[in-house]
Amino acid sequence: MAVGSATWITRAKDNMKYKRLYSALTDRSTGVICDQIIVLLGFYSRKDYPDKMRRIKYKDPETKITYEFITCNFKTEAITICKLYKQRWQVELFFKWIKQNLRIKVFYGTSKNAGYTQIWIAISVYVLIAIIKKELKSPYSMNKILQILSIGIFEKIQLNQAFTKIELSDKITGPRKQLILFDS
Repeated sequence: MAVGSATWITRAKDNMKYKRLYSALTDRSTGVICDQIIVLLGFYSRKDYPDKMRRIKYKDPETKITYEFITCNFKTEAITICKLYKQRWQVELFFKWIKQNLRIKVFYGTSKNAGYTQIWIAISVYVLIAIIKKELKSPYSMNKILQILSIGIFEKIQLNQAFTKIELSDKITGPRKQLILFDS
């Protein structure tokens, strides 16, 4: 691996066909089950990636789930590779949270600064809605509050009125202000 070149870590597919070239000694107390140098055997996978790669099998001590990683990084310790992937997964979860809660469907700018600006605006809106929900002790979900705000954005109404549940009655009490055209 040349200086300045990128490395990658990903999960291995269950049906991955490979040939083991070398197995390194592992400390199983860390959760690392095996650390191997492999080459892919499938026609298309071998054609797409003919180089050697590293396969690490890891059992998470907390969840007892076994993971299989492949990487082009041959220098870093196996347990560090596993921890790096776990951190990568936290980043994936963060972006999933952004998509679900901040309603960012498309990035309108192409620069790094445009992306940051759009994310910060979305986070600011989310925090403001959370403050509204808490201050008004609203029974509505954050999404419902956002819907109410987006519909009534041009109406001159106080926030506490917008988020108060009003039960409308079919029966009219008191004098009617509208004329009745037909007797019912």
